[in-house]
Amino acid sequence: MFIMVINGESFIHLHHCVTPPPTEDKEGKMKSYIQITTTTENKEQAEKIARHLVETKLAACVQITGPITSIYRWKDKVENAQEWLCMIKTREELFDKVESAIKKLHSYETPEIVATPIVKGSREYLTWLDDELV
Repeated sequence: MFIMVINGESFIHLHHCVTPPPTEDKEGKMKSYIQITTTTENKEQAEKIARHLVETKLAACVQITGPITSIYRWKDKVENAQEWLCMIKTREELFDKVESAIKKLHSYETPEIVATPIVKGSREYLTWLDDELV
C-alpha cells in the first residue's frame, strides 16, 4: 500500500490480484494483458524508459503522469518524494523482459515494478495492443 497525491488529491493505492480472462490470438494461443507501473525521480527518466519499451515493442503504450507525491517507508524512515508515474501496457508473457529493461534504465536501488491484470478491454484496443508488441 502507498499513498499517492495527484493535483492535491490523496489516494490510498491498494492492489488486489485477480486472474484476468485470457484472450485468444489468430492461432488460438491464449493471451493475457497487464499494466505495469513504475515511478521515476524525474520526467526525463520516465520518458527514457517509456521510449525504450515502445521502441523495442515490449510495450504498446506508456502513459506518463506527474509530478505525483509518494509517501513511503524506506530504510526505517518515512519518505516524501515527487515522482513521475509510468503506466505500461503489455502482455503478461513480456513481464520479465519489461522488468529487466526497467531495472537496467532506472536510477532507483529498488524501483517499483508492479503488474496489474487488464481484466476487460475493447476488442479493438486489445487487438491494437497486441499488434504493437513483439
